[in-house]
Amino acid sequence: MRKIPMRKCVVTQQRFPKKELIRVVRTPEKEIVVDLTGKRNGHGAYVSRSKETIELAKKNKALNRALEQDIPDEIYDQLMEIVGE
Repeated sequence: MRKIPMRKCVVTQQRFPKKELIRVVRTPEKEIVVDLTGKRNGHGAYVSRSKETIELAKKNKALNRALEQDIPDEIYDQLMEIVGE
């Protein structure tokens, strides 16, 4: 049996299988991108796939702290689109 990689949501602090989370990355060029492949180069932070969690992340700036950089509103909009699918 294969081991399932687990990751922690930076907002809820709960552990989930990697595939159930969305990865947001601060690239070496200091830009913030949503990484759907999970393989993008840079420092990553994981967020649960729920609208409530993303709204909470925006409100309490959990992603800002995790990535040590201000997160533009476009990233939160992009996350909401992904969750809305």
